[in-house]
Amino acid sequence: MDGHTHQHASDRRELQMARSMCWHCQSEVSGEYFCDRCVKVQPVSKELDYFTCFGFPRRLSIDQQQLESKFYELSRAFHPDFYQNKSGEEQTISLGNSAMLNTAYRTLRDPIQRAEYLLDLEAGAVKDIRTTPPADLFEEILELQDTLDEFRASDRTSDAAGALRTRLQSERATLEQRQRDMETQIQRLFGRWDALQDRGEATEQARAERDRILKEMRDILSNRTYVKNIVNDLIATIA
Repeated sequence: MDGHTHQHASDRRELQMARSMCWHCQSEVSGEYFCDRCVKVQPVSKELDYFTCFGFPRRLSIDQQQLESKFYELSRAFHPDFYQNKSGEEQTISLGNSAMLNTAYRTLRDPIQRAEYLLDLEAGAVKDIRTTPPADLFEEILELQDTLDEFRASDRTSDAAGALRTRLQSERATLEQRQRDMETQIQRLFGRWDALQDRGEATEQARAERDRILKEMRDILSNRTYVKNIVNDLIATIA
C-alpha cells in the first residue's frame, strides 16, 4: 500500500456509497470512501444530497470556511490526479466522485443556488419559476419592453438613441437594486427556515410554517429570476 493510500485510509469519513458491496473484492462497504479490505475507492451514491455530502444539515446558513475545508478534504480523496496510475475503474470512479463534489460545492457556496437546491429537495418548488412579471412590476416591465424595442429600432448614433440609452441605464440600476432587495428578503427567510429546522418539531403547526417559508422563498426566487433575466436583456441591448 503506498503512502498516499495510507493517507486516504486515515482520512476516511462516512459517505453514502452507491452500492453495499465493493465493486472490486465484493466485501461489504460500510459507507466510507475506500473498501476496508482492498482499499479501492468507492463510487459515491448519486442519491446523496449536497448537504449530506459535506456533513451539513439542511440549513440555509452555512459556515463558508467549514464548507471549503470539507471540500478540500474530499478533493484530496477523489481528485483524478491521484489516480493516474490506477486501474481504469478507479479512474472512472474518481472522475465521477470529483464531478459530483465540484457541483455540490458550487451549489452550496452560492446562497441563491443553495436556496434553489433546498427548494428542489424539499418540494420541487424551484421548477415553478415564473415566466410572467411579478404583479407589482407588471406595468413597469411592459413600459420597459416598449423602450427596449424603440432603442433596438433606433439609429444608435442619434440623440434620441442616446436619450433612450440613458433611460435604460436608469431602469437597469433600479432593477438591480430591486434584485438586491429580493436577495435581502431571501436571507431573512434563511433565518426563519434554520430556526424551524433547529427546533426539530414535527407538529402540524411546524409543517404549516415550513410550507409557508418554502412558498415565500419560491415566489421571491421566481421574481428574482424574472428580474435578473430582464437585467441581462438590458445589459446585452445597451452594451
